Amino acid sequence: MLTEIHPRLPMRNKSATRDFYVGQLGFEVIGNDTFPDYLMVRKDQVEIHFFRFAGLDPLQNYGSVYLRTDHIQEWYELARSRALDIPELGHLQHKPWGVREFALRDPDMNLLTFGELIG
Repeated sequence: MLTEIHPRLPMRNKSATRDFYVGQLGFEVIGNDTFPDYLMVRKDQVEIHFFRFAGLDPLQNYGSVYLRTDHIQEWYELARSRALDIPELGHLQHKPWGVREFALRDPDMNLLTFGELIG
C-alpha cells in the first residue's frame, strides 16, 4: 500500500529556495536543516524535498509538481500580491477537465501548478 509521496526538486541555492517556500508561500522547514545539499519543507499535508544541483540551468529545468487545494483563489491572490513568477499561460483558468488551475515558478524554474476541483 502506498501512503504518501514527497516530490524531490532541484535547487541551486538552499537559502534562496528556503526563502521562497517559507517566506513567500508559508511552508515550514522540517527535519534536520544542517545538511547544505538538502531541504525539506511542509505546508498542511504537502511535503516537498529539494536536492542541491549546482550546475542546474534554470532555463532547462523541467521540475514540476501539481498541488491540489480547496482554496485556489486565496493561493492565486497570494501569488499575485507578492508578484511571484506566474508564466504567461499560468494565470487562473477553468480547465476542461473540471479544475481551476494556475501555475507559478520558483527561483530555479520548478513549475508549481495549483488545482482545485470544480464542484
